[in-house]
Amino acid sequence: MSWAAHPQGDAEVIRLSLDESERFSAIFDLYFGEIHRYVAQRLGADSAEDIVAETFLTAFRKRARYDPSRAGVRAWLYGIATNLIGRHRRTEVRTLRALGRYGPDSDTPGHEERVAVRVSAESLRPSLATALAGLHQRDRDVLLLVALAGLSHEEIATALGIPYGTVGSRLNRARKKLRTALGGTNPMLDPEEADNG
Repeated sequence: MSWAAHPQGDAEVIRLSLDESERFSAIFDLYFGEIHRYVAQRLGADSAEDIVAETFLTAFRKRARYDPSRAGVRAWLYGIATNLIGRHRRTEVRTLRALGRYGPDSDTPGHEERVAVRVSAESLRPSLATALAGLHQRDRDVLLLVALAGLSHEEIATALGIPYGTVGSRLNRARKKLRTALGGTNPMLDPEEADNG
């Protein structure tokens, strides 16, 4: 099992990479897929490659300033990725609005993609995509770090550099706006589930 398999090991890999830069590849290998899925779900597959590459390049360049007492490597990487996504917010909003008008692409092969499809921007029902596009970027970031990345409130606070309480208030505000925009329905349920439950 590699050092990077545990949060303490991640920090040690970062520390060791300061003298032996090739060690950083363990962080890349461990987290690339997860960060790529998150970015692709936010901006689409076409933009994901560049953003994820920039995320890891930024992390590599700033690894000497990484502070394990402030954040785990995973949360740190999500913070970098989310900040980079913020620079592309027009692309994200444009993507969400287009999905709101035209709906998802029905060509989704592979088990992993079918699982991710439940919450990915490319598979959203048009009404949910439109509602997400209408959220303020700050609220959308918090909501999607929970929904797409599964980060805890504490990890989100660390990743975005905001107080813990702010995470909860932004998440509540985002959920409330989504429910209102969707006529009070739960956006995580399929239409058939909502009708039956």
